[in-house]
Amino acid sequence: MDDTRPDPTAHTAPDYRLGVGGVMVREAWYYALPSHDLARGKTVHRTLLGEPMLIGRDANNNVFAMRDTCPHRGTLLSKGTFDGCEVACPYHGWRFTTDGQCTAIPSQAADQRPQARDVRTETFPIAEHQGNVWVFMGTKGATLPPVPSVPAVGDKFQMHVSMIFDCNIDLAVIGLMDPAHGAFVHRSSLWRTADSIHEKHKAFSPLADSEGLGWRMDRHKASRNSRAYKLFLGGTPETEISYHLPSVRIEHARTPKYNYCGLTACTPITTDRTEVHHVMYWDVPSATLLKPIVRAITKRFLDQDRRAVMMMVEGLAFNPPTMLVQDADTQTRWYYRLKREALAAQAERRPPRNPITPVILTWRS
Repeated sequence: MDDTRPDPTAHTAPDYRLGVGGVMVREAWYYALPSHDLARGKTVHRTLLGEPMLIGRDANNNVFAMRDTCPHRGTLLSKGTFDGCEVACPYHGWRFTTDGQCTAIPSQAADQRPQARDVRTETFPIAEHQGNVWVFMGTKGATLPPVPSVPAVGDKFQMHVSMIFDCNIDLAVIGLMDPAHGAFVHRSSLWRTADSIHEKHKAFSPLADSEGLGWRMDRHKASRNSRAYKLFLGGTPETEISYHLPSVRIEHARTPKYNYCGLTACTPITTDRTEVHHVMYWDVPSATLLKPIVRAITKRFLDQDRRAVMMMVEGLAFNPPTMLVQDADTQTRWYYRLKREALAAQAERRPPRNPITPVILTWRS
């Protein structure tokens, strides 16, 4: 089936989710937490892709990530202590440096095994970039792709909002990227009314290989029902939106005077729980005073998306037949197609190939 002009009777075709639905893609960076949530000399617990993670910042302000279970009895290391250099298990006092090396097993005599030098706990590549902490979930020693990055609007974000969606990663991603739900899920007398729906034509292109698997909605003048951007940036902006597999959406809106960038990252906690992060950057001086209002609006938007996705979860529990329409659901098709390609490339130990070609899509929203 052609991804660009799909058959409107697509519901009779094989399930587009077959083999990849609910699967969590590895060999990728996942958003862990904002930098300001990780103080020097402190650690936090996170669960990423079903794996327990201890994320910390040492005395020298360097971030690190290790498996949050002691290799002795599985106790959570995050329940123990951290002195800025070493983590100590609360059960038997085993100690570990931030690179995973065990340095002390108090119960062992000198002639017993194992000794501390024989034991390591798993660590994970970690990066701190533009105010965000990312963890690479993949094969040890793998070549690391670039960390997700927004265009230059400074290296410090103005706002971070997150919310838990009780659904798998797929439903969180496609629920947020869907282009036709705005007038219904986010309806408002201030910025988007029911009668604002009109036909849109948008050009799309594949991401460059250096950007990873994904696509871009090419730069265009914002739609006339994007009043929020006009108010915030003081004019009608040009907007570009890119999607990077497995779960990052980056939007850049700009006018001749100001810029706004939004980074949305979906991080699977487990197979049926996802944390959605939305990070906002801007260079509008007066907007600092509006932060409480912007935060309230952003949380409302995100919760509207969460509730919409949960209604979908409730319906899908009955395993109904579903369909994808032309052209509004093309990005959903692309998502599953790229996910299938990423998993195949990993299994075959080859670079992934982006199957998307430039196209103009049309829908009403």
